[in-house]
Amino acid sequence: MDTSATNRIEAEAPRRVEVPVVESQRQVEHLSTGRRALRRFLRHRVGVASVAFLVLLYLASMIGPMLIPYDPLAIDLTNPLAGPSRAHWLGTDENGRDVLARLLQGGRVTMLVAMASMSVAVVLGTLLGALGGYLGGWVERVVVQLTDGMMAVPLFFLWLIVLSSIGSSLINIVLVIGLTSWMQTARVVRAEVLRVRYAEFVEAAYALGIPSHRILLRHILPQVIPVIVVAATLATAFAILSESALSYLGIGVQPPYPSWGSMLNKAQQYIWEAPGLAIYPGILILTTVLAFNMSGDALRDALDPRK
Repeated sequence: MDTSATNRIEAEAPRRVEVPVVESQRQVEHLSTGRRALRRFLRHRVGVASVAFLVLLYLASMIGPMLIPYDPLAIDLTNPLAGPSRAHWLGTDENGRDVLARLLQGGRVTMLVAMASMSVAVVLGTLLGALGGYLGGWVERVVVQLTDGMMAVPLFFLWLIVLSSIGSSLINIVLVIGLTSWMQTARVVRAEVLRVRYAEFVEAAYALGIPSHRILLRHILPQVIPVIVVAATLATAFAILSESALSYLGIGVQPPYPSWGSMLNKAQQYIWEAPGLAIYPGILILTTVLAFNMSGDALRDALDPRK
């Protein structure tokens, strides 16, 4: 009895030692794609710093105006072009309005327009690119011709004409920028759908008789999400530059509501008396656009399945 029990324990011992090793190897090999992408992204210091800056800027733009005891629209003609002080950390503008309060309020307006425009552009570009790449035939030819035609149009002059005709409300600005900046997203989504459409798992779904719309929505589009995320960051940066340029020319966000572009427009008259009026919004536009571009590059590297 004792000898047989001893032999049985010795036979089972190697199995007990190997199980944790195999399980740990499987856990490492089968880490989810999201966790692997997150690890790669966290190793990208510039990308992490860019995302942290954008989060802080967003929180400051959303919450900051409620914490500063100054109305960004309130005029105080007794204190124009004042320098930085305890009362006004960044000074006042030509109408005595607190510059910091206006920068934060302008950031809220600029970020709102940029995010909304990006959403319109990405949704429309994803829809057209996915349909063109998946259906092929005349649908793909129409999408390609429409994309190429829109990319040949000088968009800025088109914006000037349209906004001068229909008005410069926030909704009009969002629609004009969003409906004319979807082309890059459509091109990259179409290319990615073409790459995935003939994959083995898609062919297997066809063989099982799964409807085409379900294959597109549940099997192909999830593979395109990394490309869409990167396109969204770049589209946001483009929308910020576009809104700032339109506001600088006076056909974007209208007074008395501030935006970084309109603040630059007003500051050029006082560039020698109060250079900070131009420096502050200019730096914010530059750093915000750069942060979106850097975070987009980091996301592209992190979500690349080949790395």
